[in-house]
Amino acid sequence: MQEEIRFDRQGNQKKIMILGAGVYQVPLIKAARRMGLYTIVVSIPGNYPGFLWADRVYHIDTRNKEAVLEAAEKENISGICTAGTDVAVFSLGYVCEQMGLSGLSSSSAACVTEKGRMKDAFLKGHVSAAGYRKVFTPKEALEAAGEIGFPAVVKRVDSSGSRGITIVKDAQGVRSAFAYAKAGSRKDYVLVEELLTGKEIGVDGMVQNGKVVFLAPHEKFLYHGENVTIPAGHGFPLQASEEQLAEIAGQMQLAVNAAGMDQCAFNADVMLHGTKVSVIEIGGRVGATCIPELISLHYGFDFYETIIKSALGIPWDFPEKREKIPCMAKLLMSPLDGKITFLDEKRLEEIRKRGIEVVLDYPLGHPVEKMQNGTTRIGHVISRAASELEFDEILKQVNRCIYINNKSLEELWRE
Repeated sequence: MQEEIRFDRQGNQKKIMILGAGVYQVPLIKAARRMGLYTIVVSIPGNYPGFLWADRVYHIDTRNKEAVLEAAEKENISGICTAGTDVAVFSLGYVCEQMGLSGLSSSSAACVTEKGRMKDAFLKGHVSAAGYRKVFTPKEALEAAGEIGFPAVVKRVDSSGSRGITIVKDAQGVRSAFAYAKAGSRKDYVLVEELLTGKEIGVDGMVQNGKVVFLAPHEKFLYHGENVTIPAGHGFPLQASEEQLAEIAGQMQLAVNAAGMDQCAFNADVMLHGTKVSVIEIGGRVGATCIPELISLHYGFDFYETIIKSALGIPWDFPEKREKIPCMAKLLMSPLDGKITFLDEKRLEEIRKRGIEVVLDYPLGHPVEKMQNGTTRIGHVISRAASELEFDEILKQVNRCIYINNKSLEELWRE
């Protein structure tokens, strides 16, 4: 099997193209290298860590499907994949379709990367989801919010990481929410949606031959800002009843069918309200915020390697692990703009020696941004933990080691 992964029928080393070079793509690039593949990384120019691990780099906007295809054909790649971002998924689907590679089709990729199409597909496919309206002007947004009822959600349709999303509590906030959603979008409309209530969770999985063959529902830790909710971390296992788990599985298969997804990983945001399960969104790639790492730890197999095998068209199965390990991850984030002024490296090393993964995205002296969405992180913490209370004590210990503007993250979050 190892030879099948590494070499094609002519005995040439297989090439895998990975879209994106950010922190959420680095583990995927490293996994490909471990598997003996030639790694081609595609991203716009910048100080992205994934470039350091690539065998070859193409400085291309991953949204430019024709340029990505040209590079893929030139390199005669055997597979293409990404992780943690929706931006590159449409180009991924286009390349898969044009080159006959394993993965999403163009139509499916378009469906899961444009939320208006996705909502239309959900409605047609009888997926349980929030009511919505497509709006093209602030006036239409105000009318739609009035019909749906406040509070409502105003949402950009072509971004991920909670960017371009605002919860509006009354009519006064609609115009600015519309402008915010529209400002970063390439589309001429935004969505106004019903605000679902209940417990928000995450669900990741894999699709093979149109069927959901692996399903990983998990706890989702959220930061609730004034007008937005941001994913701050995840935990396994999900605390849910057998009835809820069965309904989650059913709704995920309906969502996959509606979007036409196949031979890919997926990530979904889901709302639980008693036994009712509503699908908020589904994406054609694995989730961010350390989800693949947690799946690997909890279930006992390397999820990044599974994604790569799927992209290469290699059949795979998931080994059953009798004892699943409770584990959690949360992002390290700053409540303000500033600079890293001190790192207690000695204490951080002591924490790491206990088997806790602490990753910092930036070195001492580097500027950091105030937390605004899932991308404004400064690092992450992953650990075995049986409860969020236990994990948060570990997180506090890490936060005491990182200083922004001469105050520890623990102090800043207490203020």
